[in-house]
Amino acid sequence: MQLRPYRRKAYYYETDRMDIIHHSNYVRWLEEARVDLLEQVGLPFSEIEKRGLVSPVLSVETNYKFPVRFGDEFEVKATLTDWGGCRYALEYEITNVTTGQLACLAKTTHCFTDPTLRPVRLKKTHPDIYEKFSAAVSQKEP
Repeated sequence: MQLRPYRRKAYYYETDRMDIIHHSNYVRWLEEARVDLLEQVGLPFSEIEKRGLVSPVLSVETNYKFPVRFGDEFEVKATLTDWGGCRYALEYEITNVTTGQLACLAKTTHCFTDPTLRPVRLKKTHPDIYEKFSAAVSQKEP
């Protein structure tokens, strides 16, 4: 299964006074891409949450390269790069499709917990979810 990048246009409300996308919105785009990637591998958040799991963000790293502006189309290539049964990491490339420029490189780390934020070892508690994540680590976008 090939994973496709997440793609859309930048919205006006996401801009700042310099007429470029405000830096905080890139982090939102990372989240949108993570949700999209999980859906593509058969793990929509609605299903994960129905199963009594949450997936908090542990860290976010961003390295901004060139701006995206209102109306530009962009894509986010998200890759699941690390998976240990509870904790996982994704790396992202945000490209301004309109200009062809790399806009941002980023990394996020997350884990799985129960609703009280206690870590969950999926291999023991949710082996089917564990297997889907394990398979997704080797997936690459086109």
